[in-house]
Amino acid sequence: MPAVTTQNVLELDRVVPAPGSRARAVRSVTTAPQGHEGEGFPVRRAFAGIDLRDLDPFIHMDQMGEVEYAPLEPRGTDWHPHRGFETVTYIIDGSFLHEDTHGGGGAITDGDTQWMTAGSGLLHIEAPPEQLVMSGGLFHGLQLWVNLPSHQKMSDPRYQDIRGGEVRLLSSEDGGSLLRVIAGEVDGHEGPGITHTPISIVHATVAPGAQLRLPWNPGFNALVYALSGDGTVGSERRPLRTGQLALLGEGDHIEVRADEQQDARHAEGLDLYVLGGQPIREPVMAYGPFVMNTRAELVTAFEDFQAGRLGTIPNSPRVKAASQVVRDALDSGEARPGHQVL
Repeated sequence: MPAVTTQNVLELDRVVPAPGSRARAVRSVTTAPQGHEGEGFPVRRAFAGIDLRDLDPFIHMDQMGEVEYAPLEPRGTDWHPHRGFETVTYIIDGSFLHEDTHGGGGAITDGDTQWMTAGSGLLHIEAPPEQLVMSGGLFHGLQLWVNLPSHQKMSDPRYQDIRGGEVRLLSSEDGGSLLRVIAGEVDGHEGPGITHTPISIVHATVAPGAQLRLPWNPGFNALVYALSGDGTVGSERRPLRTGQLALLGEGDHIEVRADEQQDARHAEGLDLYVLGGQPIREPVMAYGPFVMNTRAELVTAFEDFQAGRLGTIPNSPRVKAASQVVRDALDSGEARPGHQVL
């Protein structure tokens, strides 16, 4: 169940497309391949196979889970660098701990968003809390990479801690959809996320049989990713299933319908992550954890990282990597070898 909800969606402000508004048609629907990230947590690569020019200003997105972990299975990442873009980590269910070498950090859980502007560069780590590692439990979230324009790539790092209760809650015109505006503006309603690049991000839940007509900035691109559930998207009602991304064409609003029949796990309907932004239209040179404009800038980023100019790992107990928690449990006898660890 999505962590941020409301008891009565009919009491919320509603979004309604303007008269004569044109629905966006579907340019493509792709299915995200599955893999593993960091120390081994399962992900779907949502943007795989999509041209960067169509994603602009976005670079990369992983759906983390949805997975029900057994004890000692949860995983995170080790310390690693970033430069030249922003990471937006949205946790729907479960918890993640974050720490970076610029002083940012804390727990993100149940509807929270951690917005990290890497800018000129830093090191950071993300890991499930020890309690989740030891007991297991549900984990589900997203991490999105947002590009920065060339004149902001070397800006000072910044951290935004957006709590679930801060997102702007809205309803569709038929009252059948709950919209959570995380960043940007939708039909005159603004979310809490402060962005360098003009973008909008919405987590929408469309009830079975309901229709969502979401006004969308005509100057933005539009991407609709199905977190879970079944439905259709676009003016031509193309089928959309869990783990699929719809790239939409030009228009004034996004149109989505949830199927009447959903399986038991997705009884609430079609769960979507909707995003779009103003294209930067600059060259992109990306490799690993760095997103720059030229090869020379990439080389400099690697040299700066190797020289320790992106920061040094702090001696702090605030975040303890999941792999170390597992090793400690095995060494202490609290856990038996033979637990399945992803």
